Amino acid sequence: MNAILVQPPKSPVKAEIKLAASKSECNRALILHALTHFKSELTNISEARDSQTMQRLLHAQEEIADVIDAGTTMRFLTAYFAITGQKKIMTGTPRMCERPIALLVDALRQLGASIEYQKTVGYPPIMLNGFSYSGVNTLQIRGDVSSQYISALLMVAPLLPDGLHIELVGEIGSRPYIEMTIEQMAAFGVEVQADWTAKRLSVSHQNYQPQPYAIESDWSGASYWYSIVALAEDAEIELLGLKEESLQGDSAIVDIMEHLGVRSTFTKRGVLLEKTTTAPSIGWDFTNCPDLAQTVAVCCAMKNIELSMTGVESLKIKETDRIFALQEELKKLGAELKEVETNHRYEVTRVQTISAETTPSIHTYDDHRMAMAFAPVGMIQPILIEEPGVVVKSYPTFWEHLGLITTLEELELS
Repeated sequence: MNAILVQPPKSPVKAEIKLAASKSECNRALILHALTHFKSELTNISEARDSQTMQRLLHAQEEIADVIDAGTTMRFLTAYFAITGQKKIMTGTPRMCERPIALLVDALRQLGASIEYQKTVGYPPIMLNGFSYSGVNTLQIRGDVSSQYISALLMVAPLLPDGLHIELVGEIGSRPYIEMTIEQMAAFGVEVQADWTAKRLSVSHQNYQPQPYAIESDWSGASYWYSIVALAEDAEIELLGLKEESLQGDSAIVDIMEHLGVRSTFTKRGVLLEKTTTAPSIGWDFTNCPDLAQTVAVCCAMKNIELSMTGVESLKIKETDRIFALQEELKKLGAELKEVETNHRYEVTRVQTISAETTPSIHTYDDHRMAMAFAPVGMIQPILIEEPGVVVKSYPTFWEHLGLITTLEELELS
């Protein structure tokens, strides 16, 4: 088993980091580019494996589309291939085939897509057998399961002869990601009428227009550097390529980390992170930014800040069950993540101090965010991150960048 040993820096941390491009923004841009018949001009395409997989499969002629472990790629391509009438078998890793897709399949079937489950009903692999418009132009879909289903349907909606009205049922999770989709569609000439009070999204039949489009740096990737500044004894880092007015929901890390001791100052090139005072406790609703939960949980545990989290139900169906993974690995840091019965609330507390001579070994569960959320612990004490290659999914240069500020050692564990 491979691992990376992260050791505390021997001098004050001062660096400029050119972040990876946002895979969330990039994956949407790639679909919209395809819907302009590949006539747009995209710049700063993400090097993340998810985005590279999306780009490759959009151009592939093979019948089998293997998305590996990319959930966004699975959902967006399923809608794209289905509505454009392409015959494909959508599949992925064993874990990918355990992640539900029934809500999207049911919606596409109502619109006229022919889709068959190859093994377990409700889960990949699935076979797409073409499209014949049913005449249905109104769908009801739950808003609290995955915003990616909604985004997938929105992006292909203009292709339908009568457009599409989507009625969202229940609470709306990860709304900023839906808004990101709507804003990016507008950049390519398609308008979405959004009535959030009535929970209704409407798209008329329209044509996408080819456009030049520059993809922003990744706020999810930025969150790990916020944690590094929060945990380091002395740190100042400028993150390049980020915008103050961002489409990305994970830009919420700016406000969250103000409580954890990091001040943000936007510059012409990005955002400057500096240390500031820390609050004794924080409560946060992660409904609109669930990918930040692991980073914040680990940072709070190490700074002995009491954390109360809500809106994290979707973590159980991500690359791994992230709630379980956090519970198991936080124990190694002397911290506890426990569920409070009311309102699906979770609390993180430090229950003991582990010896400075102890080097915890963090299992990453094939989850890129587990690796990067725990790596900043190395600002305080040595920590082993198992299977560090998982970061290729979203931030392939993470370890290279981390090596600019501290000592890393690659190890082979038995």
